[in-house]
Amino acid sequence: MTVDRTLAISTRIIHQITRDHRSLALIIVAPVVVMSLVGFSFADRREILDLVAPGLIGTFVLFFVFLLTGVSFLRERAQGTIERLLTTPVGRADILVGYLLGFLLFAAIQAVVILLFTIFALQIQYQGSLWQIFVLLALVTLVAVNLGIFISTFARNEFQVVQFIPVILMPQIFLSGAVLPFEQLPWYFQAVGRFLPLTYAVEGLRGLMSEGESLAGIGWELTVLGGFALLLLVLAALTVRRS
Repeated sequence: MTVDRTLAISTRIIHQITRDHRSLALIIVAPVVVMSLVGFSFADRREILDLVAPGLIGTFVLFFVFLLTGVSFLRERAQGTIERLLTTPVGRADILVGYLLGFLLFAAIQAVVILLFTIFALQIQYQGSLWQIFVLLALVTLVAVNLGIFISTFARNEFQVVQFIPVILMPQIFLSGAVLPFEQLPWYFQAVGRFLPLTYAVEGLRGLMSEGESLAGIGWELTVLGGFALLLLVLAALTVRRS
């Protein structure tokens, strides 16, 4: 892997997304609209909104970043860009890391928009340090980007990427504790939930925002999310050439 080639690929991705109004709307407008609707729904029940906010933040970051990455990477494949790159001396690692860095920039912006809008526009009450929440969300973002790249290799069009949402994301929403407290789920659902990245994102966010934990206090959640990010990166690398 060479730095120049990797940066060239990531720079091209950044320029391409900034020229795409649909992608920019997905990054900024869509999360704000959805979070506004959530805030309006809980306008008279602020205490409930404060309680579910960590789960909502984790869920929406995973969802919107996955969707942005999956659709954008699929467009690259549909245009034949990936195949052309694979026929050049550019290595597979250069391609994957280049795309990863390009997507990560916009994914991070999206995560920041979701977090800041939830905290300041919806006036969520939270404990802990804001920068520590950003650190955790950076890992969640990395997981979502790698998941989007990996899943997009199995889709042929943008509609098929959306079709993966009920399979990939919906079980995580209901089995991660984002909707119901994880401890109240039946033991067999808890067993499945322990293999889902959103479970650790929600637990980490609740620890930071609701219980005032530090990053050291959620070390296990950070470690597991890092493991998920690495696993999905390896799977994405294995499927890029196959696709």
